[in-house]
Amino acid sequence: PWSSKATEILRLCGFHSLQRIERGTRLTLSGANADELLEFASSGKLAVYDRMTEQLVAADFDPAIIFQHAEAPPLQTIPVRDQGAQALHEANQQMGLALSGEEIDYLLDFYLQAGRDPTDAELMMFAQINSEHCRHKIFNASWEIDGQPQAHSLFEMIRNTHQQHPHGTVVAYSDNSSVIEGRTGSSFEPAADSVYRSESQLNHILMKVETHNHPTAIAPLPGAATGSGGEIRDEGATGRGSRPKSGLAGFSVSNLRIPQALQPWEQEYGRPERIASSLQIMIDGPIGAAAFNNEFGRPNLSGYFRTYEQQVDGMVRGYHKPIMIAGGMGNIRADQTEKFSADAGALVIQLGGPAMPIGVGGGAASSMATGANDAELDFDSVQRHNPEMQRRCQEVIDACWRQGQYNPIRSIHDVGAGGLSNAVPELINDAGRGGALQLRNVHSVDSGMTPLQLWSNEAQERYVMLVDADRLDDFAQLCDRERCPFAVLGEVTDEPRLQVYDRQFGNNTVDMPLPVLLGKPPRMERSAIFPVDGGDKLALESIDIDDAVNRLLALPTIADKSFLITIGDRSVGGLVARDQMVGPWQVPVADVAVTHADFDHHHGEAMAMGERTPVALIDSPAAARLAVTEAVTNLLAADINDLGEVKLSANWMAACGDPLEDGKLYQAVRTVGLEFCPALGLSIPVGKDSLSMATRWQQKGVDKRVQAPVSLIISAFAPVTDVRNTLTPLLDTDTPATLGLIDLSVGRNRLGGSCLAQVYNQIGDEPADCDDPEQLKRFAGLIIEARRAGLLRSYHDRSDGGLFITLAEMAFASRCGLEIDLKPLTPEAGHEALLGVLFSEEPGAVVQVAESDADHFYRLLEKWHLSDCFAKIGSVKKEPVLAFLRGPVPVLERSLTELHQRWAETSHQIRRLRDNPLLATEEFERLADDNDPGLLPELTFKLETPLAATSGQKPSDRPRIAILREQGVNGHREMAAAFDAAGFDAVDLHMSDIIAGRVDLTGFRGLAACGGFSFGDVLGAGRGWASTILHNERASDTFRSFFQRPDTFALGVC
Repeated sequence: PWSSKATEILRLCGFHSLQRIERGTRLTLSGANADELLEFASSGKLAVYDRMTEQLVAADFDPAIIFQHAEAPPLQTIPVRDQGAQALHEANQQMGLALSGEEIDYLLDFYLQAGRDPTDAELMMFAQINSEHCRHKIFNASWEIDGQPQAHSLFEMIRNTHQQHPHGTVVAYSDNSSVIEGRTGSSFEPAADSVYRSESQLNHILMKVETHNHPTAIAPLPGAATGSGGEIRDEGATGRGSRPKSGLAGFSVSNLRIPQALQPWEQEYGRPERIASSLQIMIDGPIGAAAFNNEFGRPNLSGYFRTYEQQVDGMVRGYHKPIMIAGGMGNIRADQTEKFSADAGALVIQLGGPAMPIGVGGGAASSMATGANDAELDFDSVQRHNPEMQRRCQEVIDACWRQGQYNPIRSIHDVGAGGLSNAVPELINDAGRGGALQLRNVHSVDSGMTPLQLWSNEAQERYVMLVDADRLDDFAQLCDRERCPFAVLGEVTDEPRLQVYDRQFGNNTVDMPLPVLLGKPPRMERSAIFPVDGGDKLALESIDIDDAVNRLLALPTIADKSFLITIGDRSVGGLVARDQMVGPWQVPVADVAVTHADFDHHHGEAMAMGERTPVALIDSPAAARLAVTEAVTNLLAADINDLGEVKLSANWMAACGDPLEDGKLYQAVRTVGLEFCPALGLSIPVGKDSLSMATRWQQKGVDKRVQAPVSLIISAFAPVTDVRNTLTPLLDTDTPATLGLIDLSVGRNRLGGSCLAQVYNQIGDEPADCDDPEQLKRFAGLIIEARRAGLLRSYHDRSDGGLFITLAEMAFASRCGLEIDLKPLTPEAGHEALLGVLFSEEPGAVVQVAESDADHFYRLLEKWHLSDCFAKIGSVKKEPVLAFLRGPVPVLERSLTELHQRWAETSHQIRRLRDNPLLATEEFERLADDNDPGLLPELTFKLETPLAATSGQKPSDRPRIAILREQGVNGHREMAAAFDAAGFDAVDLHMSDIIAGRVDLTGFRGLAACGGFSFGDVLGAGRGWASTILHNERASDTFRSFFQRPDTFALGVC
C-alpha cells in the first residue's frame, strides 16, 4: 500500500496530474557471479524483500517497466464436454482446488446438463465457497464410529448448547459474529452537526474468534496481520454495521529452539522449507497481529501462547502448522443487529481497497494439510495487509449505522476467503435474491490480472454491501469525506442466479444458479474409531524439584509473555479497564481483559481464554472440559453477575483423515456440546474449525509427518457489572491476610499431559480434569458472591505449571515473598505427592482473604458446599523469597529475583533477536533492581471544575474544539470524550472537510490533532499529514489564520 498512500499525499499537495509514485530499495550483493547472486536472491531464499509485493531487479533495469500496463489475459475454460471428469481432476490438481470426487461428479453433471464448459473462475469460486474452510463439511458430516452410526453431526452437538440455553444470545450462527445481550448505556458519537453528544442507547456485545493457521505458517507476519484484520472485518460487518472494540490473539507452535537458549526437552525433528520455523513464527507473527491492531486502532488485551512438540506413541505431535487465533469483541446498537433483504434493483457495492493478484485460493489452501499443496500455490494463497484502509472503511460503516433507521446499508459482509467470489454470492443469497454484476467495475491496481484473479483474489480490507439505489448519493458522500474507495459492482435481481459479465472480452466470467453454487453437494460421510484409554505412567522418582522449577519457568507456555504484549497499543479507544499487565511493575499475569461499555458508566465487557491441548493425547474429553473450565476460572476475575451470562467461542483444530484423530475430535465435541456445557448452563453461539493440522514433507528421502493434538481453544465473553471490581493476582502486602487454595479436584493432583510431563519428555496416563460441572458452578457462585461482599484481595486461577506457578506469578506481580505450607495439601509425605501438589494443573484458584474477613469467607465456602476444596496455605512475607515447606520441613526456597529472571528469560531471548539487543538486556536487568518503585501515579495539580466550564455556563456557551483527523487516524473518539468532559463542544472535523472548503476553523477556540497512523505513516509519522497542510493552499491559509488568532490553542497527540 505504500505507493497508493504516497500518491494520495502528493495529489493532496497539489500534484493533481500525478498517476503513481513508486519506491525502490538498493541492495548491494557481493560475490563472484552477479547473475548467480541475482538468481539466488530472486528465489525467495534471501529474506530482504517480499516477493509477493516487491520485485528484485538488476541495477541497470529500466524504471519505465514499473509503470507499464500489462494486457489482461482472457478467460479460461475447462474442456469437460470433450474430456469429461478427467479435465476437472486435472484442474483440481493444477489450481489447488481441494475438490472431492463427489464434488467433481456434482459439477460435471451440472455442466453437461447446461451444455457448456466451466470457466476457471467458476471452478475457483465453487472451490472456495465449498471448501472445508468456508463450509465446514466435516462439522456437518454424518458419522459412523466403530461401525455404529452416530445420531448427531458435530455442528448439531454445538448447536445443542444454544438450544439448551438461548437466553442472553441475540445472534447465533447466522452472521459474521455472534451477538450477546448488553446493557443500556450511552452512545458518544458525532451528531448531524458533527458535535459529539451522548445519548442513551442499548448496545449489545459482539464476540468473534477466528483462526489463520495456514497463512501464518507460510508467511507469519502478513499471515497473522491479515488474520487479525479479517476478524476485525467480521465484527464490523455484523448486522447492518457495528464497531470492533478490543482484540485477543493466541499462538500454538512447536518447540522454539532459540539459539544459545536450547532447552533439554527440545529435540530436533526438522521441518519443510516451505513453512517458517516456530521461532520465526513467534518473532514475526505477533508483530503482524499487533501491527494491524495498532494501526487500525484496536487494543489487543488477551491471548495465550503454547509450545508443544513431542514424540508420543511413535508419532511426533506438535504445531509445525501453527494455531494462530485472532478474536475480539465489539459493540452493536440493538436496532442494527438484523440484516435486511433487498428488492431487485438494489446496488451491490464493494467498499475498500482495490483488487490485487494476492491471496488467490486461500480458502482451499487452508483446507489442506501442509505439504499436500504445491509450494507456489501455498505462497500465492497468503494475503497482505493495509489496516489504514480498513480504518477508512470502518469510519464509513460507523457513519452509516449512526443514522439508525436511516442507515443506507441493508446488508453487509466482509470479503475474506475466496474474495468477491465468496462474499457476493453469500450477500445476495442471504437477501433471497440473485445478482447481475460487471467484472470490470471491480477496482484493480493491476491491469494484467486474469478474470479469475479479479473475481477470487483475497486482497484485504474490503466489504460488500447492499444499498438501495436512491441512497447511493448519500453513501457516496460519506465515502468521499473519509476518502474511502467504493465501486458499484452491479445490482440485485429477482432470479436466484449470479451473472458476472466482462465487458472487456464480451463474455460471462460467471453464470451459475445460486442453488447449484450454494446448494447441497453430497453430504460428507466420516468413519472413525474411538481411542482406547492408555498411556505410560509417569516416571517421577528421578525428578528434582529445583530442576523442575527451572524447566517450567523457561517453558514458553508458562514463561513471561511480555514480548507478545508490549508491542501492542493497549489503551487506544479510551475504554480499556484491565489489560494483561498487573501492578506497579506491570507484570503480564492478568486472568481477564475488561473494557468499559462507554465513556459515562462503569459497566462493561470481559473476555478470557482457556486451552489445555496436550491433554487430548491422553483423553480428548478431559482436554475439552479443561479448556472450558480454564476460560471460566479466568473470566471469574471480572465482575460478572451470573455464570449463565457467559458465552463461549469454540475453535477446534485437528488432523482429520486419521480415523483415531477423527474419533478423538468427535468425543471432545460430544463432551462439550451434549454434556459439559449444558450442565454448566453455557452456550457456544460462535466458533470455527480448522481440521487439516498435519504437516508432511520429505527430508533426505525420508517421509516425515508432524500432527497436532485435537485442540480446543475456548474464548469466554460476558457483560460486566462494574469494571472497577476486577480481581487481579496483585497481592495486598499491607493487610494481614491469608492465602488459600480452592482445589476443585479435592486432592487428586493428576499430572498426565501437564507441563511438568512435557519438560521431561513424558506424557503420562491420567490427566487433570473437571470431574464435576456442578462443583464448577458452585465455585463460580462462591467467587461472584465473595467479590460482591468485598472479601477477595487477590485472585489467580491454577492452570499451566500448577500451584507453584500460580503463586510465583502472584509474587512476581507484587514483588514480595511468600511462605507456603504444603502440609494441608499433602496427607502423604512422599516425593511424588509433593510433585503433584506443586505442579498438577487441576482446576482451581488461589485467593487472598484478609484475616478480618476470614470468618465471612468460610461461611460462604460452607454455603456453596466447597469447604472440602479449600485449604489455608500461607501468607505474604517481607523477605523477597519464595519458601515452600511441609510443616517444619523445607521443600523449596528460592530468591524471588532469581525466579523472576528465570521466568522472564525466554521473553528476553526473543526480544534480543527481534528488537534492540542492548535495550532488551537493560530492561531484563531491571528485574534485579530492588529499588525500582514501579509505577506511582501522582497528580501535580488539583482537579477541580472543568477548565472550560463554570457552574452557570449555558450549553451554548461551551467553547468549540475541532477534533481533527486525517485518513488513518484512530484516536479521535477518546480525544473528543476527554474534551467533552472538560466542558468543550467537541466537533468531528476531517481534513477532507477543510481541503474541500466545507468547514474552516473560524468558530473554533481549540484544535486537537488526534493520534493514529495518518496515511499509514508511509512518509514517516505525521509527515504526510503535515505536507497536505503546508502544500495545500486552502488548508495552509485556514491553519495560518487559526494560529494567528490570540484566543486559540492546539494540542497534538501521538
